[in-house]
Amino acid sequence: MRIVWFTWKDRKNPAAGGAETVDDGLATRLARDGHEVLFVTAGFPGGAHEEAVNGYRIVRLGNRFSVYWSAYRYYKKNLQGKADLVIDEINTIPFFCKLYVKEKNIVFCHQLCRQIWFYQMAFPINLIGYLLEPLYLRLLSKQTALTVSESTKKDLQRYGFKADSIHVFNNGLELEPSKDLKTISKFPAPTVLCLGTLRSMKRALHVVHGFEIAKEKITNMQLIIAGEGNTSYGKKVLNHIQRSTCRESIQYLGKVSFEKKIELMQRSHVICVTSVKEGWGLIVIEANSQGTPAVVYDVDGLRDSVRDGVTGLICGKNTPQDLSEKVVSLLHNDNLYGSLRNQAWENSKRMTFENSYRQFISMIRG
Repeated sequence: MRIVWFTWKDRKNPAAGGAETVDDGLATRLARDGHEVLFVTAGFPGGAHEEAVNGYRIVRLGNRFSVYWSAYRYYKKNLQGKADLVIDEINTIPFFCKLYVKEKNIVFCHQLCRQIWFYQMAFPINLIGYLLEPLYLRLLSKQTALTVSESTKKDLQRYGFKADSIHVFNNGLELEPSKDLKTISKFPAPTVLCLGTLRSMKRALHVVHGFEIAKEKITNMQLIIAGEGNTSYGKKVLNHIQRSTCRESIQYLGKVSFEKKIELMQRSHVICVTSVKEGWGLIVIEANSQGTPAVVYDVDGLRDSVRDGVTGLICGKNTPQDLSEKVVSLLHNDNLYGSLRNQAWENSKRMTFENSYRQFISMIRG
């Protein structure tokens, strides 16, 4: 197949996250199996206009906002009639391929934006985006859609997509699960991990506040925060840490290497994820694969990646107080901790990119 894939970020974009990891894993395997894959995506400072990555091609056009118009023009001039399939990936805003692409085209949506608008955008753009999102989703609702979680499927159904036109496939895991949990050495003190770019929709401050409350009961507890912090929200988090009475027990490491990320996930006792919304919660399964269970908020995506009381714990009230209670209950109960840790690790072994790819390719062929 010749596949044109419209998405505003590629794996090398500085703003790339879990969705781009999944896209790259799928595209790499498509190319491996002889399919021609072209990503049409936004440019970024230092990014090449065109390049080959893992066997597939990337063309970068415009910037975060102009890429949609630039992609339309590029398609009309260079790609019309040359693809067997066009993928319109919705990552906040779709490319509206339905309106101008003549070839078979489908929608791929990791997650909808919804309340994230109010965390990531300023007024009035956030309100405009929030009000417009249901309208453009209705416009696309006759399309076949692919997604990675039941939460997003339900979201799409709310805005007009038919259940039988939405296909859910499992996300793939880039990391190799640890071979043996017995060989993993945890930090001497109970350690909570918060991992990822410090963006407002990730709500890292909730983890910090929850840690401060939990430390009253587990006095030797430590918190490690790792991720890019050069954002307005990141500066807010770091300023709070400087003023915190627990600041001596909090480490901020900044953005870390792939190897350091694995080490932190192996050696920490629990990872806390308090996002407003996720497509699936890839970071949870990554931590699970390295022998670390998660305590998460009860939101879209995270309730898909965690089976409450089986592979991790899901908060009921989504507050720092509730988060702290869950963390303390987990770390104070060796039997519960051992059970969740082992089952989370076993579950992660099923989340391979090969399994994900097999599901994905069967869906796009259909």
